[in-house]
Amino acid sequence: MRKFFGALKKFGKEEDGAALIEYTVLLGILLVAVIAVIVSVGTWISNQWSALNGALPTGAA
Repeated sequence: MRKFFGALKKFGKEEDGAALIEYTVLLGILLVAVIAVIVSVGTWISNQWSALNGALPTGAA
């Protein structure tokens, strides 16, 4: 386990490793934003569907 963390620290100090860490953080932030948008759009669609369902007449003639 120590070898893993040692290699991780060494990789983080290198320039390529720092860029990889930055891109990983950016990807994480984008992932959170995309999930938030999907959840909010899903909630909006659910509310619209419920409003439409409530506006339709009930029962058949």
